[in-house]
Amino acid sequence: MDDLKIIGVTEADSGCLLCNPAGTTDAAGINEELVERFIDIQGMRVPVVSTGLTLRDRLGAFKSRMSSYRMDYRVPPGLYATGKPDENSDVFVSASYKLSFDVLRSSLKGFNSWILVLDTKGINVWCAAGKDAFGTDELILRIKKAGLKRIVNHRRIIVPQLGAPGIRASLVRKESEFRVSYGPVRASDIRDYIENNYRAADEMRRVKFPVLDRLVLVPLEVIPLLKKYPLYALVVLLIFGIQPEGILFREAFSGGLPFLTAGLLSIFAGAVLTPLLLPFIPFRSFAVKGLLTGLAVFIPLLHFTGMFSNLHVLLMAAVVLFFPALGSYIALLFTGSTTFTGISGVEKEIKVFSPFYIGALAVSLLLVAAYKIHEWGLV
Repeated sequence: MDDLKIIGVTEADSGCLLCNPAGTTDAAGINEELVERFIDIQGMRVPVVSTGLTLRDRLGAFKSRMSSYRMDYRVPPGLYATGKPDENSDVFVSASYKLSFDVLRSSLKGFNSWILVLDTKGINVWCAAGKDAFGTDELILRIKKAGLKRIVNHRRIIVPQLGAPGIRASLVRKESEFRVSYGPVRASDIRDYIENNYRAADEMRRVKFPVLDRLVLVPLEVIPLLKKYPLYALVVLLIFGIQPEGILFREAFSGGLPFLTAGLLSIFAGAVLTPLLLPFIPFRSFAVKGLLTGLAVFIPLLHFTGMFSNLHVLLMAAVVLFFPALGSYIALLFTGSTTFTGISGVEKEIKVFSPFYIGALAVSLLLVAAYKIHEWGLV
């Protein structure tokens, strides 16, 4: 990585950081509760933010994990400060996702430091780096816009380690004169890192993804799927309710209930069970992991419960084909919330398994159509 020293911070403590102060740092709009005071420096007013998290911060973090509100949970880009920073203070870089920003500032308690927030459109460091939002051009722009060369007398910025894929350190140094440093992975290790003369121990460089971190991310996967479930349920009820004499509600519920149940089980298998058992399920591919989990859920269910025992053979074939494939697809979506794989790996999986998903959907629809034709006595 060019001439870089590994140091930096990420939001890894929360599983997978946001801001904007006044003046030329574009910080207008920051929540006033975060600001303790302002520093007037080089013609700018830089907000000094609190390093303590309030109940509102914690409720906001919870809300951002439980709904699409996370897309708006951000702070304006620009320059911030903690404590009483001067020209010798460290400069930490973060993303405009507030959860990331909160993890960083709370880890800087007792530090006199600068925080440079990039405009990542409210996306966390790791994901933004993969989308080029946490990138070289944005970092250079913010360094120049904040006037860092006039504010600090050193030329080092500390960038989150998980942001490395989006940053070309050599170009940053060429265009801004600032040397990029990365690590440790977790913001909670910043103090130890600095006390160790800006050197990260091997343990600080390792990305961990324990069961609690995975469990915290489950609502981010489940809730959007459950929001789409009513539309799926409506389609299923219509398919089974349509009869030659019209739409019959009794047939809709009796015929559609197994498919409604199977849809919920697919969400459970792909978005809950697969993440929780991630290290223990064979193979590296998330699609394969999800498929195995889906089969492990549906095969015993089909064998030991009476809900599916009375299904017509055509519908049984559709269930066995479609719903494990759906669980596999949902598990593949979890790659966006994990550090287990990278962009190239995700793109490869999508390319390989997309024909399988499309084929499973198409064949399943044909099987259901064949059943309806048989049910109506048209053949």
